[in-house]
Amino acid sequence: MSSNERTFRELGLSENLLRALDELGYENPTPIQSASIDPLMAGKDIIGQAQTGTGKTGAFALPLLNKVDMKINAPQILVLAPTRELAVQVAEAFGSYAKHMKGFHVLPIYGGQSMHQQLSALKRGPQVIVGTPGRVMDHMRRGTLKLDSLKALVLDEADEMLKMGFIDDIEWVLEHKPKDSQLALFSATMPEQIKRVAAKHLTAPVNISIAASSTTVDSIEQRFVQVSQHNKLEALVRVLEVENTDGVIIFVRTRNSCVELAEKLEARGYASSPLHGDMNQQARERAVEQLKRGKLDILIATDVAARGLDVERIGHVVNYDIPYDTEAYVHRIGRTGRAGRTGMAILFVTSREMRMLRTIERATNSRIAPMKVPSPESVAERRLSRLGELIQETLNGDLDFMKNAVAELCQQLEVDTDLLAAALLQQVQAERPLQLPAIQERQRDSRDERSERNDRSNDRGDRGERSQRPRRDARPAPTSFGGPEGLKDNPDVKMNRYVIDVGRDNGVGVGNIVGAIANEANLDSRYIGQIQLYDQVTTVDLPDGMPKDVLQHLRKVRVCGRPLNLREAGSETFVDSGRSSAPRSDRPSRPRGDRPAGAERRPRKPRDNG
Repeated sequence: MSSNERTFRELGLSENLLRALDELGYENPTPIQSASIDPLMAGKDIIGQAQTGTGKTGAFALPLLNKVDMKINAPQILVLAPTRELAVQVAEAFGSYAKHMKGFHVLPIYGGQSMHQQLSALKRGPQVIVGTPGRVMDHMRRGTLKLDSLKALVLDEADEMLKMGFIDDIEWVLEHKPKDSQLALFSATMPEQIKRVAAKHLTAPVNISIAASSTTVDSIEQRFVQVSQHNKLEALVRVLEVENTDGVIIFVRTRNSCVELAEKLEARGYASSPLHGDMNQQARERAVEQLKRGKLDILIATDVAARGLDVERIGHVVNYDIPYDTEAYVHRIGRTGRAGRTGMAILFVTSREMRMLRTIERATNSRIAPMKVPSPESVAERRLSRLGELIQETLNGDLDFMKNAVAELCQQLEVDTDLLAAALLQQVQAERPLQLPAIQERQRDSRDERSERNDRSNDRGDRGERSQRPRRDARPAPTSFGGPEGLKDNPDVKMNRYVIDVGRDNGVGVGNIVGAIANEANLDSRYIGQIQLYDQVTTVDLPDGMPKDVLQHLRKVRVCGRPLNLREAGSETFVDSGRSSAPRSDRPSRPRGDRPAGAERRPRKPRDNG
């Protein structure tokens, strides 16, 4: 039965799930969802053969969420995924679908993440666990992950886990799950070893196979820009300057990102407006009408707000945040190249998102060509060309008065006309300077490569945990935390100083903090600045302008069993409980052994095996 023949409501999902789906902009189930939801809700085992990006996460997440008992604070659903990136992606999808399920918790667990953080989160009793096989096995052996209440287990991308050598780990986990629990296996291909696992562990499974469909849009040129998260905004501005754009729609994931990006582009002189689901219908219609009439050039939109949007002026679609499934990508780029018109789709990806880019290419049967971030020289040339076009129009008018004004100014300031023209040009281009700084791209070195090897080893199931010893030299916090220090390797990056509520007394080390912030904020550790450990608090310097939703998320992140409660240092004063301190100056000296993360000897992310 096709996804168009039945709605989510007709599939029997709860009102909380239907409400979340409506807010996410999901109108009808995809073929894999339509075929999988019924048998999973009926308690049957299934084998689903479908490509990533066909909506398979929703195919198992929605029906299994429908069966979760919110009165039980213990794992009821376990999803095994091949990589940490996919584990986080699936966990986020569960969180989005269950946003109206009060008291719901989902936890991704994987190697390379702080074990202390995971142990603390497991004690809170999440109903859904999404993890890599190695780390799941580790917790099960420790007794920190118990499957007594497990209702269903999902093998996601089983063929990928086979390729990565997880087949023995998968077998071990399956042998330790409750016998009456449901099992769902999803795989793009069905090699013999996966078939043997299915035959051994699944009971009378329903077989579902969804053929990959070609969704190539011939009238749309597709390109991608690989750039770090920190440099996205600068890269976007350069693309907007160099591309011959008319109307542009920029897609982001969240309402907060939508509003913030619109404000930042407005501040840089772009006629832009947000378009998100929380805006009332009148405000949304006004923004779209302004784009049609040329009063706006750019809309920054979420997926739900852009449903059915068809504006002839839209020549470019920019995926500022990569979508989590290929269906959303196809819908997004379909806002351009309509009714025989040509269009351009540009996708921004970080290094961690390259896997999803390849998934999109396979699912859409198209190649997305790489595109370099425009250089400062090309941006300057384009801006100067546009300025020349404006001046050319002005030259056709009456300039006698202005000629006299120029002569008078030259005499008054005692400068020649060339210098005066240069000064006026700089003033005119103040908001859009012709000279731009170079983007500081990440330089891969041996330390990065060692870190990546450690991460891969962790995900493949290495055991053991490196102990974190508290420092012996006690250092209570001062009454003033001072201001941030610049990054040695990136002096142009403006920094802010933040305070977090975890310190040496909690057994925290610099590596714990770098690892937690880098992982949870998707921030290159190169941009984590000076870290100063005290007995009960720590200060950390982070780049100015980090998204509000990321900062709010970091407040809740737990390190060594404690929430960070991250906030700006500012003029805040602090006295350790039971201790007082009297600093010799307003600026605390750097504790021994702590140094900026961006320095030559900056700490690497902690190796947390498992």
